[in-house]
Amino acid sequence: MYSFKNDYSEGAHPRILNALLNTNLVQDEGYGEDNYSRKAIDLIKEKIGDNNVDIHFLSGGTQTNLIAISAFLRPHEAAIAVSSGHILGHETGAIEATGHKILSVEGIDGKVTPTDVQAVLDGHPDEHMVKPKLVYISNSTEIGSIYTKQELQALHDFCQRNQLILYMDGARLGSALRSEGNDLQLSDLPKLVDAFYIGGTKNGALIGEALVISTDSLKEDFRYHLKQKGALLAKGRLLGIQFFELFRDNLFFELADHANKMAEILRKEINILNFSFLTHSPSNQIFPILPNPVIAELEKKYSFHTWEKVDSDTSAIRLVTSWATNQEEVVGFIEELKKALKCSTV
Repeated sequence: MYSFKNDYSEGAHPRILNALLNTNLVQDEGYGEDNYSRKAIDLIKEKIGDNNVDIHFLSGGTQTNLIAISAFLRPHEAAIAVSSGHILGHETGAIEATGHKILSVEGIDGKVTPTDVQAVLDGHPDEHMVKPKLVYISNSTEIGSIYTKQELQALHDFCQRNQLILYMDGARLGSALRSEGNDLQLSDLPKLVDAFYIGGTKNGALIGEALVISTDSLKEDFRYHLKQKGALLAKGRLLGIQFFELFRDNLFFELADHANKMAEILRKEINILNFSFLTHSPSNQIFPILPNPVIAELEKKYSFHTWEKVDSDTSAIRLVTSWATNQEEVVGFIEELKKALKCSTV
């Protein structure tokens, strides 16, 4: 059974495995002070075009979100997130467990807007309520949409006017930045958000995310937060080596390109079959709406999530492609979809 459930079902790109193997017996410092991590940080700063950012390597997305957000907020402050946001529904209350409430907004197409944030501010006017302080967004979003530069600029400007922190979850940032219609560059992000992370786990690394902090007031003592919450790895080199390999040339973006290409093939072929989609997603997650009997047939050979029941006869499924998705499997899925359609109409 082939899986379209997620973009982390495989291990890691062979180049990363080779890099880990080739450096395996080389001795170096621990806790992220190794030469590989330092070189990786320098490379990312070069790609970003900003030497003033602080960069920290962490093992996973939920860990990155909970440590960053809890470090950035004071005890009485809260985060704002769209209702489909990962921190709201898929992180087991990790943020709330640190004592910070998450205030939910509906958003548009999975994205937070200044209007959404203003409504939250209006509803929390004084010290009898939590104080909204951080706006959480993800790019790409949980439903595959991406932020335009204009949308992100508008959020940035609003947050600046209202002394809010703008934080971007970049678990699928590679896919977002290489999606059709994207007009954002990696170098734009330090100017538009206070902190963001570059996701490696879902883009060819074994594990790992690179947290980039651009606002000076958020940088102080961050390694203390990492250590206190168990994220300062003694063998931090394992993360540094991977990100050095991803960024020493264009591998990070090449892997994202492949994931997007495989998703585009699925999107195009499903569209030809006259099926609609739950969301407009140009990234590596797509959400076609299919008849329930067809979904049942596809589940015999493929693994994927049934995302949302649309009506009594149809549901939206989520198909996710990755850096390692085999094009033959993509073509095979479409062929099986066609067969299932014929069976359901007989």
